[in-house]
Amino acid sequence: MMNKYPLSRAEVIDLMRQKGINPTQQRVEIAQVLFSEPQHVSADQVLAMVNRKRPIVSKATVYNTLGLFAQKGLVREVIVDPTKVFYDPTTAPHHHFYNVDTGELMDMDADSLTLGELPSLPEGTEAEAVDVVIRVRNTAASC
Repeated sequence: MMNKYPLSRAEVIDLMRQKGINPTQQRVEIAQVLFSEPQHVSADQVLAMVNRKRPIVSKATVYNTLGLFAQKGLVREVIVDPTKVFYDPTTAPHHHFYNVDTGELMDMDADSLTLGELPSLPEGTEAEAVDVVIRVRNTAASC
């Protein structure tokens, strides 16, 4: 699903309910940060943005909420390496570029990458999604 940004508080609550998520005050605050613009943010960035004006959520609440949002399909969890996870509110199929020098994650249109057929899947399974992250590095000329 491609989203328009920013989503209003009412739209965030409606979207959460559609995904079967109870819209508590803290969850709504976190979702509003995520759906304020198309972005890729870490849990720590979400924590800082939500608590910018005054502390209203704990680190544990942010991590648990983001995990719930990812599990329910409200956001995509993009793991670029074992220590770096981004949360992406754009859930329509697309891929990413990850700049290892700057730490920036950028969208790549799904149609700009052609994949061949998937290999045979293990018996009793089906493909859920294909996520491609292309790691890039700045060239010497751009440093």
